[in-house]
Amino acid sequence: MTYVTDPIGDLLTRIRNAQAARRLGCQAQWSLLKQKLCELLVREGWLRDVWVSGEDPKREIEVTFVPGKILVLKRVSRPGRRWYAKVAEMRPILRGFGIAVLTTNQGVMTDKEARKKKIGGEILCTIS
Repeated sequence: MTYVTDPIGDLLTRIRNAQAARRLGCQAQWSLLKQKLCELLVREGWLRDVWVSGEDPKREIEVTFVPGKILVLKRVSRPGRRWYAKVAEMRPILRGFGIAVLTTNQGVMTDKEARKKKIGGEILCTIS
């Protein structure tokens, strides 16, 4: 078992690499934040399905992709440099065609939901 210093960056890289290899899905080590992030992407239509397999302590999260949709994933906030945004600082990604994923005190949500609720947070990544 390897130690990962940036688990969200690792998940995004696994998704990018699996799509570049034309795979139907990918697997990653499970964490609650990764699960919430992937469930948000399923809800927004960027991923097809996500589920958790295995038993503790070797749980894995499995992701399947939407056929024909290539995701452009960019990690914004990293362990070495956190990016926080207030509501007034958040701008639409690709004029509203992409999303930014934020962690807030009310959970993981998109930039549109955060602007609607008028709360800021840490910007995890952008998806277009």
